[in-house]
Amino acid sequence: MKICLLNDSFPPVIDGVVNVVMNYADYLIRDHEAGVIVGTPRYPEADYSVYPYPVVPYRSFDTAGITSGYRTGNPFQEKAVSELASFAPDLIHAHCPASATIIARLLREETGAPIVFTYHTKYDIDIERVVRTRLAAREGIRAMVRNIEATDDVWVVSEGAGRSLTALGFQGNWLVMPNGVDFRQGRADPEAVARVTGDFDLPEGVPVLLFVGRLMTYKGLPLILDALKMLSDAGQDFRMVFVGKGPDRELLEETAANLGLMDTETSPGKCLFVGPVYDREALRAWNTRADLFLFPSTFDTNGLVVREAAACGLASVLIRGSCAAEGVTDGQNGFTIEESAEALFTLLQSACRDLPHLHQVGQRAMEELYLSWQSCVNMAWDRYGEVLELRRAGKLPAKKKLPEDYLLSFTAKSMEAEARRRKIRQALFHDFKETAVGMMENFQEAGENAEHFWDHLAEELRRDRK
Repeated sequence: MKICLLNDSFPPVIDGVVNVVMNYADYLIRDHEAGVIVGTPRYPEADYSVYPYPVVPYRSFDTAGITSGYRTGNPFQEKAVSELASFAPDLIHAHCPASATIIARLLREETGAPIVFTYHTKYDIDIERVVRTRLAAREGIRAMVRNIEATDDVWVVSEGAGRSLTALGFQGNWLVMPNGVDFRQGRADPEAVARVTGDFDLPEGVPVLLFVGRLMTYKGLPLILDALKMLSDAGQDFRMVFVGKGPDRELLEETAANLGLMDTETSPGKCLFVGPVYDREALRAWNTRADLFLFPSTFDTNGLVVREAAACGLASVLIRGSCAAEGVTDGQNGFTIEESAEALFTLLQSACRDLPHLHQVGQRAMEELYLSWQSCVNMAWDRYGEVLELRRAGKLPAKKKLPEDYLLSFTAKSMEAEARRRKIRQALFHDFKETAVGMMENFQEAGENAEHFWDHLAEELRRDRK
């Protein structure tokens, strides 16, 4: 089976969905001997030759200032679409409902391969964040939903994600296909923990609280700071470590400072912003060093960082009813609270007084919540086969034709025609080049023969004179 994976970001950008795409590629190749190709918007100075599979970058625009560091791809790139189509994928898997899915639809027009789409996150919130007017945001969300509805098999990463997609107006079926964890199950080596965290002010016996992810206010981070202020005022010592980067980091640091939680000349800070950590083993070390993971987000549809924490024996505090809390039993393998700073403060006040209990809950989280990428990709592989069988049997759901479908069909045919014209031009150029080289070689040979002829004639004339 040959799989084309498409996403709107790829290294050097690192986020949850990029992590998903890279793990899919690695395990599809390793465990199933699949052929894999990846399509993504081009990032300047990125080296795409370092991967064990071809990566096809296409033209992109610098929109980092309004999209928190991301570039926007232009999917109507004939050369890139042609290169992906020449791979002849059996199945196309899109991981973002923007340019990635448009390219997927163009590829389907050219190759006939079905499209699987995974809904990873609440993109509507990002659209509303970037697009300032309500009308434009509503139209952007409608276009996103239509793009998803145009695919052949829709996956979501949690039940809550499916409900969120349906609430946006999606009409169709979806199935849950969870994401896994690329951490090994078990705590990091103590020496590695000391090496990674030893330079920070983390006294022994003082509870260490942890957040890992993009520093965005809509992930519930102001709620954390408000609860920590209450905890500090109650006389509890602790250290709160924020790992990650994001557009709201400066605002969050300023808020923490105003709450008296940052380092000052008169007192040590209780909040540490350590920046992004890209090394996976270093991230395991932070999860091992912490006593409790705080993730009061109702935005995230899966909460991959919660499973990463569980892999290291670290329990999480989650909002009751959130997607990230799916599978978590309060007090058994994690903690769930109402969405308020007061509720988080109450739990933290109790938790900080009984660290052994936190570690017991963390151990059960490791045993009950851990899900490896190998098992997740195996499930995806089985579903790939089912989708291909449905296509062969003509049982994939029929798609209602929309105006943009005709435009995409026309564009795909135009791209295909341009690809043929380019191949003809390349062939003609090659033939011309070969002909020109042959003519030059013939001229050179003729010149050498003429030189030999005149040398021979001169020698004959010298002999005649004698």
